[in-house]
Amino acid sequence: MVREIKKEDYQLYMDLSREFYDSDAVLHSIPASYREETWKEMMRSEEFVKGYILEKDGIEAGYGLTSYTFSQEAGGRVVWLEELYIRPEYRCHGLGKEFFRYVDEKVAPTVKRLRLEIEPDNLRAKKLYLAMGYKDLPYVQMIKEAQED
Repeated sequence: MVREIKKEDYQLYMDLSREFYDSDAVLHSIPASYREETWKEMMRSEEFVKGYILEKDGIEAGYGLTSYTFSQEAGGRVVWLEELYIRPEYRCHGLGKEFFRYVDEKVAPTVKRLRLEIEPDNLRAKKLYLAMGYKDLPYVQMIKEAQED
């Protein structure tokens, strides 16, 4: 089951997001303060970021984050599937597909494009994304931090 994150999920979100950033699914960890800022933004509004809890048989098994932007290239709003984390013991139980179906039903009708990025060696996730209809986008992303902490 996929449900929207609630105020009572604070510690669960902090634990799950720490597990995600300590995993091989990302290239590097982030400070807890960044995860705190994401929580604050989720609780403030749904304008930029929205969180979801994934449950299996009533047990919290993972989380997902979506974030929103506008793209002239896409012709409107774009949702980034920012993060998807499923605890190892709950993988291969259909939760990833369930999350993508939820996004397709609830989020996709409100935007022009769904977009995600993937760590290049995460072939298991890439297989899921391809099966859910995503395709490679031939861009290389670059970043510049606006300010140093």
